[in-house]
Amino acid sequence: MRYLARRADGSPLLGDDDGFVPLAAAYPAASSVRDVLPAAPGGLTDPDEASAGRVARDSLTLGPALADPGKLFGIGLNYADHAADLSETTPDEPASFFKPGTAATGPGGPIRLPPTDVSDQVTVEAELAVVIGRTCRNVSVEEADDVIAGYLPVIDVTAEDILQRNPRFLTRAKSFDTFLVIGPHVAVPGPGRDLADVEVRTVVDGEVAARNVVGNMHFSPRALVAFHSEVMTLEPGDVISTGTPGAVPVDPGDHVRAEVDGIGCVAADVVR
Repeated sequence: MRYLARRADGSPLLGDDDGFVPLAAAYPAASSVRDVLPAAPGGLTDPDEASAGRVARDSLTLGPALADPGKLFGIGLNYADHAADLSETTPDEPASFFKPGTAATGPGGPIRLPPTDVSDQVTVEAELAVVIGRTCRNVSVEEADDVIAGYLPVIDVTAEDILQRNPRFLTRAKSFDTFLVIGPHVAVPGPGRDLADVEVRTVVDGEVAARNVVGNMHFSPRALVAFHSEVMTLEPGDVISTGTPGAVPVDPGDHVRAEVDGIGCVAADVVR
């Protein structure tokens, strides 16, 4: 597994499980993570071949992996168990929506809840997110790996009481500042990696509140890439959050963590 990341000061990094090197030490022409996303589907350079030595991850403070993410997609009701919990009918096609770039924040957050007179029922959801690496249109499921740069852990946040008043309020309910916590690295697996056994967990204050495996999604990450590429051009840095195993209410003072086996984790504190 290779990783693309950024220090808290924005400096881009390339790494593996043994540590990180400055991205420019492996890709001299690159000044950002986005610059090397098109190379990721074909495999990234081994950090051993970089012109600088590794720095242990524990000694680094990482910010959000993408400084300027592109289109931010969310997918609703992509796990059967979650749809059943909400007494919703499972859609025959992906139920997708957009979040604005201003909703994105990085590791640690914090997730800032709206004033109580605006929303007093906010939930969090751990999700696996796909990062697009290459500009594409009309990609088949079988071709999706050729355009996927890698994967991120994310925390999606929703003002549930706003959404419950009217489903047309979905965009507003999902779009408050800090309502998408982006993980500290893009995990770039080897070619053909099967994610079906990857478990996604929503953890609040150390307790696992919701969990499920990618294989139980109605629409796989590859299928979501293919579907949306039929609708619009996908570009490097676009992010597709693939849905949640369950939404969990939170209050100020809570600590939320998204755990995605083999991909990584991201955590944030909740404040008002």
